[in-house]
Amino acid sequence: MLSYTAIAGPAARPLFGPVGDLYALVYAEPPYNEGPAQVARFRESLSEEASRPGFSLIAAEDGRDLVGAAYGWTMPAGTWWSRAEQDPSREMLDVDKFALMEWIVHPARRGEGVGSELMRRLLADRRERWATLASDPRSAARAMYERAGWKRVATSVLPWGPSMDLLVLPLPINDV
Repeated sequence: MLSYTAIAGPAARPLFGPVGDLYALVYAEPPYNEGPAQVARFRESLSEEASRPGFSLIAAEDGRDLVGAAYGWTMPAGTWWSRAEQDPSREMLDVDKFALMEWIVHPARRGEGVGSELMRRLLADRRERWATLASDPRSAARAMYERAGWKRVATSVLPWGPSMDLLVLPLPINDV
């Protein structure tokens, strides 16, 4: 039976192993073609990301198997993606944003609504006015983001991979 769990902050540490394993599986696929070095960098970054303000992870599990995960944290007002080639509007830059860092679904579970439910739960009741993410423009996920209303506002060049589209989505204002 599929279940969803929301975990905030460092309490997510017990899921880092399974999340890393799922990341390795998903990002081995084209167009990413990531190998052991990229997976190791991802695994190493999880603890630091979990310590950031506003960190939230949603896990989708079928019994004991992790079939999907999405997480992010609060990008403070005045900050933006470090390797961005353009800044966003002042309206976005001057407020907190929710930085969606990963949204992954096991390849065998795609098309079942797992990803949509992960995203819905992750973005529900956020205090930030905007959500932002970086997406590989060659990926199938990039087209899904566009259909869901995400808009490209900038690009980012990473030293270890392709240029990424930086996208934003307005979030409902919540008085949480």
